[in-house]
Amino acid sequence: MPDIEIVDLFAGPGGLDVAAKHLGLTATGIEWDDGAKATRKAAELGTEPGDVRNFGPEKFDDANVLAGGPPCQTYTVAGTGSGRRALEDVLGFAERMAKGEDVRSDLTRLDDVRTGLVLEPLRWALAAIEQGRAYDAIILEQVPAVLPVWVAMGKILESVGYSVDHGVLRAEQFGVPQTRRRAILIARRREVGAAKMPKPTHRPFRKGVPREAGDPSLKPWVPMREVVKRPQAYEVVSNYGTGGDPKARGRRTCFEPSATVTGKISRNRVVALDGRELDRFSHGEAGQLQTFPEGHPWRGRDVAQQIGNAIPPVLAAHVLAAALDLEHEVLAKAVDELSGGRITV
Repeated sequence: MPDIEIVDLFAGPGGLDVAAKHLGLTATGIEWDDGAKATRKAAELGTEPGDVRNFGPEKFDDANVLAGGPPCQTYTVAGTGSGRRALEDVLGFAERMAKGEDVRSDLTRLDDVRTGLVLEPLRWALAAIEQGRAYDAIILEQVPAVLPVWVAMGKILESVGYSVDHGVLRAEQFGVPQTRRRAILIARRREVGAAKMPKPTHRPFRKGVPREAGDPSLKPWVPMREVVKRPQAYEVVSNYGTGGDPKARGRRTCFEPSATVTGKISRNRVVALDGRELDRFSHGEAGQLQTFPEGHPWRGRDVAQQIGNAIPPVLAAHVLAAALDLEHEVLAKAVDELSGGRITV
């Protein structure tokens, strides 16, 4: 591929853009939230302030890669669920967009306007093609419930000259000390090359199964204690219940990966294995569980929500490297820098 310039929609505090920076790539993120913008400024990340819906490809002449992680709250299990309920409507809107229709006014009539934001990357991709500036690569990330939307988008992109791959990735299989699952779409113009998802470098986490068990060609998953180091062993008691029972709080010891880091991570209790209450995770520690570098400059209000909303930079580095055909050495160096040498590929 030629020189890479990324425009990142719904960029948040910069999970993908931090990864891009450590991979030696240039990225500009569009973000409207004041807190996320403050964090991005402190981290020296390229930022265009504003609402993604008010921009289009023509604003970013040099960008040849489109990335995006639309808001996921309406699609998550912990969220309102309105996005999941409106899934058929969203798929119908995607089909209409493929026929050249402008559906933006109709999207505003959804129960939650955030639900329709998942289609913004498609609007940008189709507009770029119409303007004669088709993106060389497109990279999208969302919660697993959005995979059907990525499948529908993939078919549309294939019809206009792209090779597409998509699926659900498990973050711990890429060295992230957390069992987070994310639906990923990677598309590449066929003239540039075939799209392919990144291959796991680490074993999947299975409760009760030792790290050493499993495929010997893969590295063991990374436990919390490798990145959040404390003097005593500890257990994290989740704010969420398991199996639908709010009294059955999920529990993970520091010898296991974290459960999914959410915007409510500050509500999770941290206790010593002898039962003593310990300090809850700081913003810095929560950021490290997401694989932001130690000392990342979190700013603004609701930092926990910024952290929970972000794509883990180490996972983003793997996705970018696969999507853009980057050398393994480049990926390995980026992961080493992001984790302070605690994670390898």
